[in-house]
Amino acid sequence: MAMSTGPAENDAPMSDINTTPLVDVMLVLLIIFLITVPVVIQTVPVKLPSVVFEATTTKPENVALTVRAAPNGACEVYWGLTKVSSSELIDRAVVKLRKEIDRQGGPNAAGLELPEVHIRGDVNTPYRCIGGTVYSMQRAGFVRVGFISEPPAGYTNARL
Repeated sequence: MAMSTGPAENDAPMSDINTTPLVDVMLVLLIIFLITVPVVIQTVPVKLPSVVFEATTTKPENVALTVRAAPNGACEVYWGLTKVSSSELIDRAVVKLRKEIDRQGGPNAAGLELPEVHIRGDVNTPYRCIGGTVYSMQRAGFVRVGFISEPPAGYTNARL
């Protein structure tokens, strides 16, 4: 049995924190969260598309459109450099598609390759302008409608 009989040289209070209980509690919490988080977070299983930057191949038969909002809020659509109204857009698109189909041998020709529509939309353009242009081109008969965008700086053509 130990007994203190007089003043010791080291009577200062102990100032070290006992961290063992803290570590024990943290390990228990870690184990609890590792078990419960997958149970709590439930999602519907889906396969998300992978992002791929594809360089645009410009063919002469493709249609290049530019869409932007005018200062008064109206939508402006340009076929090349020519400003067109919505009715002119559909008319020109139908004529362009018919000429291309006839050039390739008619609607029943083998290996028929329809032209694409490439839309460049200003960042500040309301979606109704872009959506209206897509709808007009689909109504005219164009099947493939794509958007031209700028890849982030330093982005390569690698699959993510």
